[in-house]
Amino acid sequence: MTREVLDQKIRENFDDVLALGSMVEQAILKSVEALKQRDLEAAKALYEADQDINAKRFEVENKAMVAIATQQPLARDLRILASVIDVVSELERMGDYAKGIARITLRLGHEPPIKPLIDIPKMAELTADMLHRALTAFVEGDTEAAYAIPKEDDMVDDLYNQVYRELLTFMISDPKTIDRATLLLWAAHNLERTADRVTNICERTIFIVTGELTELDTSDDESQAKGT
Repeated sequence: MTREVLDQKIRENFDDVLALGSMVEQAILKSVEALKQRDLEAAKALYEADQDINAKRFEVENKAMVAIATQQPLARDLRILASVIDVVSELERMGDYAKGIARITLRLGHEPPIKPLIDIPKMAELTADMLHRALTAFVEGDTEAAYAIPKEDDMVDDLYNQVYRELLTFMISDPKTIDRATLLLWAAHNLERTADRVTNICERTIFIVTGELTELDTSDDESQAKGT
């Protein structure tokens, strides 16, 4: 009976992780859409909705801790429940990044745009897609996907570097754009950091299945470490 109860608790935890992940995925996409459209009402709503993400994170975390304390989980069960706690923390932080983008939209207000946004929305789409697939791999124990997805972080990094160079060019050619360009750079940085946290979720998937904590470095990170 205890095994059946624990299996049910784990399934519920996985469902909750997917639900929270969906909330965060939508927050990422909607925050960038609000930035692109300069939709201040949408940005304000997203900023305030971050409290729902926070509340869901603590709800899932509490359920996992109760299961650990009351259901006598075995080794793999314990890895799952501990990883659920870790993953919802990662998701909550991603929600903070989306909230930060909403805040940037509010700070920009009705200032004229430097240029139409192209690469930042691409970063958001790539990051949200990576997150969606990483969470699917997490609940399915798909280590093949968990190893593959972090490699796509290079595409997000390339877009971030492109945004950085372009905005720097604007700042140099016209100092009046510095404040607006800096805010857009922070928005891109938030997306780049969100994609990095997707890698952390993939590491937890591998931990659940193998029992080993593996650091999944991207090629860009390795190049930077070598100074290239």
